[in-house]
Amino acid sequence: MKKLLITLALAALAAGPAVASEESAVMAAVNQFINGFNQGDTKMILASSAFEMAIIDEFPPHMWQGPGALQKWMDAFDADAKLNGITDGVVTLAAPRHVDVTGDRAYAVIPADYVFKQHGKAMKETASTITLALQKGATGWKITGWAWAKN
Repeated sequence: MKKLLITLALAALAAGPAVASEESAVMAAVNQFINGFNQGDTKMILASSAFEMAIIDEFPPHMWQGPGALQKWMDAFDADAKLNGITDGVVTLAAPRHVDVTGDRAYAVIPADYVFKQHGKAMKETASTITLALQKGATGWKITGWAWAKN
């Protein structure tokens, strides 16, 4: 029994760095998406995400899903921003509340702030949350779905 407990403890210690490495890889995909958004880099945003995905966000039509959903969300975001005079949007992520990795799937819940200008006036959404689902494939981790919830 003692040998079994020692073996299990050593296995858990050995798995620790692997889990941390996968969590870092998941967050790299999330950060790529956020950096692309902040820089207005469509290619970077699309590279972080699966072609088929699901998105829930605060502006109409509030839900995008299926093939090309991310491009459709970006088009709707741009239209909403133009309609409401929103410019200079930047998202800042805090430390994740948690990043759960199970095999080739991951789930991350991350506090976020969104600052922007509306008709030239500085605005902010603080203590918002972005929740993401990701899948690992041949090219690494890709976002397969996310939802934004403002505070």
